[in-house]
Amino acid sequence: MALNATEIEQVLAEIAPILETGRIQKIHQPSDRTLVLEIRVPGATHRLLISCEPETARLHLSRLALSNPSSPPPFCQFLRAHLQGARIDAVAPRAGDRIVNLRLTTKDGSRTLVCELTGKTANVLVLDENRHVLRDLNRQREITSQVYQAPLGRLLGTEEKPSSRFTMAPGATDFPISAAVEAHYHRREAGLAQNQAKEARHRVLKKTVKKERRRIEAWKSDLAEAAKYRDYAHYGELLKANLGSIKKGMNRITLVDYYDEAMPEVTIPLDATKSAQGNMDDYFRKHRKYLAAERELTPRIAQAERGLDKLEQELAAIKDGTWTAPTPSFAGTVSTLEGRNRRGSKEPRRGPFRRFTSADGLPIFVGRNARENDELTFGLAKSDDLWLHARGTPGSHVVVRLDRGNDPPPKTLRDAATLALLYSDLKKSGKGEVIYTRRKWVKKAKGQAPGAVTVTQEKSLHVNLDKHRLAALKARTEEPV
Repeated sequence: MALNATEIEQVLAEIAPILETGRIQKIHQPSDRTLVLEIRVPGATHRLLISCEPETARLHLSRLALSNPSSPPPFCQFLRAHLQGARIDAVAPRAGDRIVNLRLTTKDGSRTLVCELTGKTANVLVLDENRHVLRDLNRQREITSQVYQAPLGRLLGTEEKPSSRFTMAPGATDFPISAAVEAHYHRREAGLAQNQAKEARHRVLKKTVKKERRRIEAWKSDLAEAAKYRDYAHYGELLKANLGSIKKGMNRITLVDYYDEAMPEVTIPLDATKSAQGNMDDYFRKHRKYLAAERELTPRIAQAERGLDKLEQELAAIKDGTWTAPTPSFAGTVSTLEGRNRRGSKEPRRGPFRRFTSADGLPIFVGRNARENDELTFGLAKSDDLWLHARGTPGSHVVVRLDRGNDPPPKTLRDAATLALLYSDLKKSGKGEVIYTRRKWVKKAKGQAPGAVTVTQEKSLHVNLDKHRLAALKARTEEPV
């Protein structure tokens, strides 16, 4: 609750006699809606705090030093240009209301600093000698140059005079009422800050928990898909032992499973368009995909579930009222999981390149700028890796890590091409051509800027920005899509 009219009169009765004839030596604006005037009087300097925060609007002398921004806000700059050095002629309240007028003599003539301590509508205005508004804290352009009109107040006499919450503490300080007001609002603002921090944390946690659940479900889905290939090494070994029995055009073959003591017959599906060797290689390749997914996704899921459990415990603590601010290391973990921070906060430094995982569990790297494009293509990428770029337009280099001799799975190719389109100038159109080739067919363009290349033996793919595909990629990476 802001100061009421009685409390404002009580504060001014204490400080006005001291401040009148003083000079405004410095002006600060610690926050958007708080001003501090350093006023020099013979033998002392006092800090007059004026707060226009809706729930804590007030005016009093302050003993606490507040930190200031590195550069003063525009309103503070205006006050410094026009009021710094001014003499205070009078400090007077508007009778029965929550408005205080500081009448000043400046280098430009008479000025009035009006402090409307009216809760949600609180404001500070600068008036010229004719009471025209020169500037106000709330930046209400429509009232600039207009004659000042005080807000309608509740004048004393029309209702019972409000009582004061503050009593003098004799001997405590030279200004006991200001000291009591400052102590009260210091506690009040600390409580408000705690509530705001809790609300902000709650929003972050809800968003982060939702994202983490999606990420874990996507990884589990990928692991379940790869688990279909668990027995494919066994089938590959059976085909390897019977290559001579497999003819091109066969779509299945029934073999005796000599690796089972019961020696049952096993029917193995075949790709009729491939040779016996090709079918065998397919089974071994898919089994390697299962092993890679098991090796990479299982610990990743376990770690993510442990992190999710901590986040859900903190969310529960906020709901039941037992929450305390997290340690800096845990707060950093949440910021990383969330993927973005509020403006002004520091984000953990990421490594080079954007990093994604395809639907087949293969790593995809995307350059962020020309320097990273050059480093990705000619530093990280191997000769057999897949390289992609949007055709005929500026954009990121995209690289898919492939085992030697392997072709990119169709889903992976489509994922990588979607990212190449997303991080190019074709993004706005939502569709376009993407070229792809092996990294060994990409050469630096001589005499050109970093990232400029020449490409041979490329193929092309028409791509549309598929929201479902992008959502799946986002769920499998910590990079924002």
